[in-house]
Amino acid sequence: MLKNVQEFGKHVAIAGFRDVKVKDVDALLEKVRRVVSGDVEVQFFDAGLVASWQHLFFAALNALKAFRNGENISKRLAVEILLYASAQRQIRKATEVLGIKPGLKEVAVLVVGDQADQVVGALEAIERLLGGKRDDDVLELTPEKNAKIRRVFEISDAEIEAVVDGKTLEQAIIDLVIERVALLATER
Repeated sequence: MLKNVQEFGKHVAIAGFRDVKVKDVDALLEKVRRVVSGDVEVQFFDAGLVASWQHLFFAALNALKAFRNGENISKRLAVEILLYASAQRQIRKATEVLGIKPGLKEVAVLVVGDQADQVVGALEAIERLLGGKRDDDVLELTPEKNAKIRRVFEISDAEIEAVVDGKTLEQAIIDLVIERVALLATER
């Protein structure tokens, strides 16, 4: 998925990968830094805790807004996106919650850049480095993911009941995770 975010003059791509072989996270990140050029930022996520592409897209929008308004916590946009996506204020905690780890098989990737062709090129390079299969279905919610996401983002039954009106359980969870992402901005 590639979206043009005109308000910030950026393009955002979000993709999922299955059967990834992440052995050494630092080595992977170093390889990515070598092959991704230009004004492109890349962030990886544990796809098992991503509540759809919308979750990551809204995290990116909040991070872009924080940078524009001088309210960012981190020095890098990619890290700020991770903070928002995890609904955490501390980088270490955000990485523990939603960052990639050795042995992870399903990964979500978000790429942000000024030019659409740079973003697409970066995503293609990352696909070659990950060694897995591109599959955006890993971003979608499943009953197993629902339970994990509810636990990590501390979503109660009462909250689900309050927002589920006419929605699926999955859409209610997505809405509540996005709410957590947005609330991080108000805590600053």
